[in-house]
Amino acid sequence: MISTFPLMAIPLIVYNVLVFGVGVEGIPGWRAEVFSIQMVSGVIWSMTMSDLMIVIGLFFLFLEILKATRIGRLSIIDHLLSTVVLILYIVLFLLVPSAASSTFFILTLMALVDVMAGFSVSIRSATRDVSLGDGSGL
Repeated sequence: MISTFPLMAIPLIVYNVLVFGVGVEGIPGWRAEVFSIQMVSGVIWSMTMSDLMIVIGLFFLFLEILKATRIGRLSIIDHLLSTVVLILYIVLFLLVPSAASSTFFILTLMALVDVMAGFSVSIRSATRDVSLGDGSGL
């Protein structure tokens, strides 16, 4: 049952902990530099807290799409929980002022892609499992 936990809920939880628990709300917190690297071209590339949240979301989206390839009863529960997480993202984005940011919007889009990919992969794999006869045409 633990494998049905919607992984896209983790960035949602981390975002809320950072915004409400630690207080990273607003431009200074999200634009805080996590690390920077000097590139071969001489330009300094830096990763901000906001960028890191998107990277975390992409990682969990990848894992969710891998989970979507499973077949069985638990995959239905997984899809339903992912849909609930998407609804939470949308409600928070629309109603909570701290969630009205580009970072949260991109995380919401990732949750949408998770739901769409999950259902699409499940439907596609289910149609391959259906046998419509022995192929003789009779």
